[in-house]
Amino acid sequence: MKTVLITGCSSGYGLETARHFHARGWNVIASMRTPREDVLPQSDRLRVLRLDVTRPDSIAAAIAACGPIDVLVNNAGIGLFGAFEATPMTTVREVFETNVFGVMAVTQAVLPQMRERRSGAVVNVTSSATLAPMPLVAAYTASKTAVEGFTGSLALELAELNVRAKLVEPGYGPGTQFSANSGSRMDGLIPETYAAFAQRTLASFMQPSEVTLPTDVAEVVWRAANDASGSLHFAAGADALALAGSR
Repeated sequence: MKTVLITGCSSGYGLETARHFHARGWNVIASMRTPREDVLPQSDRLRVLRLDVTRPDSIAAAIAACGPIDVLVNNAGIGLFGAFEATPMTTVREVFETNVFGVMAVTQAVLPQMRERRSGAVVNVTSSATLAPMPLVAAYTASKTAVEGFTGSLALELAELNVRAKLVEPGYGPGTQFSANSGSRMDGLIPETYAAFAQRTLASFMQPSEVTLPTDVAEVVWRAANDASGSLHFAAGADALALAGSR
């Protein structure tokens, strides 16, 4: 029976991905910065684990508690919406600390066991913001684009060890906690000069022609984790698929 470690499982795509793998008979380690036992079913094949991807001590403790990991899904991330001009560099660094360096750190912690077994897969969840330019998410898009470049290069070196690296690119999910996960770091990021443009942008987000559901992402993460081909990119959701097809 295989084991998957998924980061960022308290809500949205991570939570649904944990449910999806569990339903298919896998051992699931659902990690969260603030563990919640009430969002997932009680099962001897499912563990909720505390993991803050920005803290080396938390990563080390979590990996030590996991045991053998067949698939790592790096899903934990934070959003950001606002004019780049008004975004403090401390906020940009905070986004990169979770979305980029957190992904790298957890991956680096898991790779030794995959190298020793010469098997495994790393699935990094990015965003459809990497598929086409989108306004008012410059810093967020930069963080997800960094993970895309990282994963593409990583896939080539891990192939020598029979370990796979994949990218899942979800579209816009109105039902996710993107804004909530952005928290107070978005305060003051829409100056008056940008206000009208931001309102038009948000209005367009509120009336999308196509959207991405958490179940869409969970299914594509599952498919990427089990994919034995050389494919790297896996768009998830109708809107993401449309963007990927137009590139």
